[in-house]
Amino acid sequence: MRWDPFSTLRRALWIGGGQWAGKSTVAGILAERHGLTHYHYDYHDARGHHDRRTLRRIRRGEPAEPDQETVWVRTTPEEMARRALDDFAERFEWVKDDLAALVSPRPILAEGWGLRPELVAPVAGSTRRMVVMVPTEEFRQRQLARLPRAGRLGLEVSDPTLGQRHRIERDRLLADDAVRGARRLEIRVIEVDGSRDAEGVADLVAEYFAPFLAERSQPVARFALRHAAG
Repeated sequence: MRWDPFSTLRRALWIGGGQWAGKSTVAGILAERHGLTHYHYDYHDARGHHDRRTLRRIRRGEPAEPDQETVWVRTTPEEMARRALDDFAERFEWVKDDLAALVSPRPILAEGWGLRPELVAPVAGSTRRMVVMVPTEEFRQRQLARLPRAGRLGLEVSDPTLGQRHRIERDRLLADDAVRGARRLEIRVIEVDGSRDAEGVADLVAEYFAPFLAERSQPVARFALRHAAG
């Protein structure tokens, strides 16, 4: 197949939204069901983007690693959310690099909280190619109680309880921002409240993406016909 980085971005499917809504789980289910290539934002950010982020800090004259005490304890949730949005915008350029380099006969499903509606809309072929998943407050609290990585900060800071409170409020603010951006751009918002399991939420997303998921079988069918004719 011919490599076309712009086509890769335009034809991708996107799941953005808030923390602890089950985005990665749903994306994994859809990838397995429909033979999609799953681009996991958090995985690439923690590994493939880490060196680029470190170099960016050094070039700015900042420490290679941020001071965790400042990040989690001394910074307000509002400022944390603002900084996260700024980081998402800069890191999205790296996401586009990653996706443009993918050559796959299968549709790409990109998923992650840093995939914001206002960033995705300009590169997606249609805003119908994106959904935003956010937890209701009740479901967020359930996830915080159930998931160890959600329920504690896991960093050595002077006041981990305060740091965790800041983290939760930051995540709430970012989820609200994603919903506002999605509704402004007429992107589908799915509020996850726990009434459906992950398979059920995946059904909702698959139903919304159905026109694009149906496309993946067409090239295979054309190839089969050409092969049979030959």
